[in-house]
Amino acid sequence: MSGSGAVAVERDGDAAILWLNRPERGNALGPELVEALDAALDAALAEGARLIVLRGRGRNFCTGLDLADLDAAEEGDLALRIIRIELLLQRISALPVATMAVAGGRVFGAGADLFAVCDHRLALAGASFAFPGPAFGLVLGTGRLADLLGDTAARRLLLAGAPVGAESALSLGLASSLLEEGAVPNAVADAARAAARLDAATVAALHGRTRRADDDADLSALARSVARPGLKRRIQDYRAAAMAARPSKAGAPG
Repeated sequence: MSGSGAVAVERDGDAAILWLNRPERGNALGPELVEALDAALDAALAEGARLIVLRGRGRNFCTGLDLADLDAAEEGDLALRIIRIELLLQRISALPVATMAVAGGRVFGAGADLFAVCDHRLALAGASFAFPGPAFGLVLGTGRLADLLGDTAARRLLLAGAPVGAESALSLGLASSLLEEGAVPNAVADAARAAARLDAATVAALHGRTRRADDDADLSALARSVARPGLKRRIQDYRAAAMAARPSKAGAPG
């Protein structure tokens, strides 16, 4: 395995496994992690990987947008960060190689979008998925989600905002498989063997013809949502409400 920064890279035959490596932050997507993922994708493609696998170090796959410096951040900077995440998601969607996400723990917000954009979406037992962005006015990746789940299911998931478990994610089509951690290596090996059969041009063409979401329309909708005045305050209010809703440690079961 190489890399001790925001992304660690493991090579397994034709598969490049990219580990989100900020477990202390729930692998939340901040500027450093987004840029590191982009660079890791460049390197994996240059080295001839045929399958890109996304995983998260620690308990959670990815808990969404990193809000560690929210109070100090400028509103324009927050908007640019979110748009940059959308551009990364669009890039992954159009890669000329097969993609896989293996997700356990919390898979929330932009982390759920990162999971949903992959070809193979493996949910580990106990994983939970949520798209809370609409609660603070964010319209991120809605076209892709509707393309994946269908309009009605996507709308229901986005309007509710509540987490769904791994089995529900499988029944919705958000996850393509539900498995235990011990089964992951075989799943990666099988997907890598299948991916190696096709050249890059063919995979890129298949991705283009089997996904009907409009990237430009998604980006436009996102830009309008982050351009609305009060983005920072809406995120702060959402964060405060979410923290208030969590059970205190004293009241939590032992």
